[in-house]
Amino acid sequence: MTLASLRHHVANISVTALLLAALSASATAQERNFKAASVKTPDGLTISAQDWGNPNGPEILFIHGFSQSSLSWIKQVTSDLAKEFHMVTYDLRGHGNSDKPFEPERYKDSKAWGDEVQAVMDATGLKRPVLVGWSYGGRVMADYLKTHGTAKLAGLNYVDAGQKADPSFFGPNLKNPLMASDDLATNIAATRAFLRDCFSKQPSQDEFEMMLSFNMMVPPKVRLGLSNRPLEVDDLLKSLKLPVLVTHGSEDKNSNLIAAEYTAKMIPGAKLSVYQGIGHSPFFEDAPRFNAELAAFVRSAQKGN
Repeated sequence: MTLASLRHHVANISVTALLLAALSASATAQERNFKAASVKTPDGLTISAQDWGNPNGPEILFIHGFSQSSLSWIKQVTSDLAKEFHMVTYDLRGHGNSDKPFEPERYKDSKAWGDEVQAVMDATGLKRPVLVGWSYGGRVMADYLKTHGTAKLAGLNYVDAGQKADPSFFGPNLKNPLMASDDLATNIAATRAFLRDCFSKQPSQDEFEMMLSFNMMVPPKVRLGLSNRPLEVDDLLKSLKLPVLVTHGSEDKNSNLIAAEYTAKMIPGAKLSVYQGIGHSPFFEDAPRFNAELAAFVRSAQKGN
């Protein structure tokens, strides 16, 4: 091969590489295609929400957990679910791109949390969604049920989301007070440890770095404000008359399996789905199974309403 032909060959490889990179970036942009929504809550906060998928499909509202973000649901909103379902994600107050007031009272009022959910539903045009609440998101669902009832809901999916403040239900990973430390190095170390223990099947390095980044967007004062909220909803659970799916990883270090068994026992007709060998994040650790079960549940719930 002559020097000229070698240069030509290298140039062709470079152009090909650039084209592949451009195509890959385009595909990623396509996968993450959503309509952003800025939501105002009745108590004056701005909430960042994202509208995904088929605008005419059955509706799903995803509610993430403590110190997480709307990006937690990336394996749902960029999957085949988007072809069939109208999906909405959002950053809870104090998280992600939503407002982050420091006053602890902004995180203690059950009505404020319930109103926030309704404001997101109204802003994104959700009429009768299935609520999917992961971990702390289950508390937010309880807030909504207490303040707004079930009239505008098709069903509920509790995902590793205990519904009773019973110490025996709590796993060892919740005993991590250093996540509220004002010392940055201490906070980062505690958050890294907490995040690792949210999984039995660990995310990739890139995925973990993304998760750590949005976890660290939650200020220590917000984390402290979220703590020690009461959760006594036995009577509410017993009164539910809509379809309920309780999803739980058998190796969850945040919420013991007995918490899910309790929730399923308390709610009439609730179905319990246990993921063997999976930790606190079944929607991420076994997304194909989670997405298939969620799709079947939403179809069934919508049909029954």
